[in-house]
Amino acid sequence: MPNSATPTHCPYCALQCGMNLTPLQDGGVAVVERPDFPVNRGALCSKGRTAPAVLSSRVRLTSPLVRSGGRLVPATWDEALDRIAEGLNRTRTEHGPDACGVFGGGGLTNEKAYSLGKFARIVLGTSQIDYNGRFCMSSAAAAGMKAFGLDRGLPFPLEDIPRTGCVILVGSNLAETMPPSLRFFTELKENGGTLIVIDPRRTKTAEQADLHLMPRPGTDLALALGLLHLVVAEGRVDEEYVQERTVGWEDARAAAMAHWPEYVERITGVSVPQLREAVRLFCEPEHAMVLTARGPEQQSKGTDTVGAWINLCLATGRAGRPLSGYGCLTGQGNGQGGREHGQKADQLPGYRKLDDPAARRHVAEVWGVDPDSLPGPGRSAYELLDALGTDIRALLLMASNPVVSAPRAAHIEERIKSLDFLAVCDVVLSETAALADVVLPVTQWAEETGTTTNLEGRVLLRRRAITPPEGIRSDLEVMHELAARLGAEPGMEKKFPTDPEEVFEELRRASAGGPADYSGITYRRLIEENGVFWPCPAAVDGSTASDDSDDSDATEDSEDASLDAPGDDDPGQGDDLAAGVHPGTPRLFLDRFATPDGKARFAPVSHRSIAEEPDDEYPVLLTTGRVVAQYQSGAQTRRVDELNAAAPGPFVELHPRLAARLGAAEGDPVAVVSRRGRAVAPARITTGIRPDTVFMPFHWPGEGRANTLTNPALDPTSRMPEFKACAVRVEAVKP
Repeated sequence: MPNSATPTHCPYCALQCGMNLTPLQDGGVAVVERPDFPVNRGALCSKGRTAPAVLSSRVRLTSPLVRSGGRLVPATWDEALDRIAEGLNRTRTEHGPDACGVFGGGGLTNEKAYSLGKFARIVLGTSQIDYNGRFCMSSAAAAGMKAFGLDRGLPFPLEDIPRTGCVILVGSNLAETMPPSLRFFTELKENGGTLIVIDPRRTKTAEQADLHLMPRPGTDLALALGLLHLVVAEGRVDEEYVQERTVGWEDARAAAMAHWPEYVERITGVSVPQLREAVRLFCEPEHAMVLTARGPEQQSKGTDTVGAWINLCLATGRAGRPLSGYGCLTGQGNGQGGREHGQKADQLPGYRKLDDPAARRHVAEVWGVDPDSLPGPGRSAYELLDALGTDIRALLLMASNPVVSAPRAAHIEERIKSLDFLAVCDVVLSETAALADVVLPVTQWAEETGTTTNLEGRVLLRRRAITPPEGIRSDLEVMHELAARLGAEPGMEKKFPTDPEEVFEELRRASAGGPADYSGITYRRLIEENGVFWPCPAAVDGSTASDDSDDSDATEDSEDASLDAPGDDDPGQGDDLAAGVHPGTPRLFLDRFATPDGKARFAPVSHRSIAEEPDDEYPVLLTTGRVVAQYQSGAQTRRVDELNAAAPGPFVELHPRLAARLGAAEGDPVAVVSRRGRAVAPARITTGIRPDTVFMPFHWPGEGRANTLTNPALDPTSRMPEFKACAVRVEAVKP
């Protein structure tokens, strides 16, 4: 590696793939492989390889913009910041602090997410803050908290996947959403393990499966209950494990037994022989895992659905044991860390609960404020967006594009337009930023230093490789300047440092003793150890509920016992242990779960329908998802020529039988209509989708905007909208 190369991480998904950046003559950077990082071992998808393209001044914002005469025009930084301060302050004065909303993003670094939550609560004094990560894995988080007492996407590293015996992958097309991760599943099969994929589409991931189940969208809960029914009926329950390490089995068992195989076949469309084969493949190996993604989670019953899949793991003794367990494949780049440190409506840094008096006291002391001054929990993401222009009159938005990404998007676009004042911080002029009163151009991944937390719970350091263009500032600088203008006391800006390492040092103190404890993590350790897994307290004390410390776990065999042992392949960890420094926690729950009694909780759940079932007027189900060459709302990837060439626009994937009824041929425009609106895109005809289902990717605005159609029905616990299933009709579009 050349001396001038900077090791860092990709700006996109939650894999946070390692890469090296080398400088170019024109002041830009080139991406070079970084094989030392264990998550991707040098491999990158097309998005990672082309990430530097968005650094170009040709596609990015280069000056603050303010609205004048109905148009956005260039302005100075002081003019733009003053305009934001005036808009927010006027709203607070006229309508109270909760009339100011803050909406963040799952791509913000931990330092920025932490500062944004702090800014909302002690500068604006508002409870109205949430972020787009609520749309990512909040149902899995809620189910994990209920079952295990702790939420971390994966409770084990990705490197464990090839060594297990079977993986059930529910609602994930990782071959397109996280391509470098597919190698772990390929290695699983090479090692003799099996892969079961559950998806209503024959995706590129499903093509790799030993068994592909194609349930009707929205029936994953019934499917999981049907599998658990067979586990009980076939005598495959690990009774000793259930007795020693769980509570609530009898109620969960009774609920599952009401879902007999033939009943589940009628609900899901998955045949009884396939159900039995899935149970056999999952239960026969010594080790097995269930991994969920947005498919089962983005439902109005997503928390219960994930709870049912966790039940399957608990009943078979698969959770909290080496090379086994339940995990969630987080989507956004810092979706995990983003909610751990305070930009979620009900949480304080360290994954503390905002309504916990002890948590409020701890964080308030770090912040130097009165605990009673901290507002209580606010609205969830969709509810916050739905309240814009009524209860919430002004909005500060960072790193999100809800005009494209929110459910019932046309309605949310109108709510945004009805605001008295909107300020947006972004690197590009997104569809949402184009509606703003003020737009601030901010630094990107290669131009700033900061930490992220990937889907494994591995805290990583992105490092600045190049100097940002003149006139670009960081989000931390924005909050510092706004705190100076809006703070209730002189010197408030001092509470908002612009140096990311200084912010991280405060984050460490704020998280200390919380469920997501980062207090033992430093920038130095992140560099030397290629990341550190949380929880990582400041010192080893042997008492952490979720700590699988190396000398305390008497595992089943010598191979498993060595999983966390320091050694030559983990440089520096042995020295840290000798010095009493906590090594981090790659694997959770091996000794006990993070509940008061150390036992996992079964969820007594039963199948129920999606919020909007098909009927005579809307007889087809719509499901949505991603394609490999675009990312999320596409605000950045749609500005990269190579990615647009690979995925130039939206489409409607439909079965030949449905296409024949419509008289639609490949490439013909078709309209998909729901109770919320109409979208038009070219037909893509394939036998790889159920005849009763159509699929649309959600990366594009305009007439092909998939989220014009989606249903904002919310999960009662996680407040996750039901992106993954709604009733539609499909129509041919006449020339």
